[in-house]
Amino acid sequence: MLNFSDLLPYTDVFFGGLMTTIELTLLTTVLGVVLGTTCAAVRQYGHPASQRAVAAYVELIRNTPFIVQLFFIFFGLPSIGLMLSPWQASVIALTINLGAYSTEIIRAGLNNIPKGQWEAAKVLGMDFRQTLTRVVFTPAFEKIYPALTSQCIIVMLGSAVLSQISVQDLTYAANLVQSRNFRAFESYVVTALMYLGLAMLMRYVFAMIGKRVFAFREAQ
Repeated sequence: MLNFSDLLPYTDVFFGGLMTTIELTLLTTVLGVVLGTTCAAVRQYGHPASQRAVAAYVELIRNTPFIVQLFFIFFGLPSIGLMLSPWQASVIALTINLGAYSTEIIRAGLNNIPKGQWEAAKVLGMDFRQTLTRVVFTPAFEKIYPALTSQCIIVMLGSAVLSQISVQDLTYAANLVQSRNFRAFESYVVTALMYLGLAMLMRYVFAMIGKRVFAFREAQ
């Protein structure tokens, strides 16, 4: 018989796990998008050697499981003397993963920028950096913003595997609770609903940010 009241004594455990997941998501979303933006610019406009290096990174990450990447960073790197805490390994793994996927998403936006905008910027006397920041990236991000935000949410949901290296996130909390009260069904139902709520909240926040940012651009 289901009894969700048995979870009430563990409210603080679930809340702590939720806060850890949110903190990791916020940090790695910013770092991952910055990394992806940088790599997209390099792959689109950089030196051929740097383009090949970025392409190799993107293909490696996109064609290997995230949990393998996580285990390599946390369990593999210590063999060459690089010791990382579970939190550090998680931040690096999530950032690298999101960076690779966002690289291709952002590059698709850059590919859709008409050459006429480059020529107009040149006529106005803008240098390469000014053209990228003022003319290219903003309309490119507007085109790919929905896809990029969806990828950020996917990475947040994928963070559930971080409990495998003892990161005390939401999934870790569910595992801990069900191991103590043996209410596995109730624990994972609550956890699933919390992930669902977090995903919906992220989608809403991203939508509000996009509406404000791009509406401000159109008003200029």
